[in-house]
Amino acid sequence: MSAHCQVTGRAPGFGKQVSHSHVGTNRRWNPNIQRRRYFVPSEGRSITLRVSTKGIKTIDRDGIDAVVARMRARGETF
Repeated sequence: MSAHCQVTGRAPGFGKQVSHSHVGTNRRWNPNIQRRRYFVPSEGRSITLRVSTKGIKTIDRDGIDAVVARMRARGETF
């Protein structure tokens, strides 16, 4: 499974880890992805989402119904 947030679209960042001798090796910064279950009152069922912590804050702020509507408009399925 890739480390992508279903709500915000956050994905890993790529770059170099630079040592003391200035040798650069590839590294990757993964977003903090959590698996959360939400009850969607408009559908009368629960859905499981893979969301970043910023996505969780977005759901808390806007509400799960608004977030699910935006995701469906984007073409996401769950």
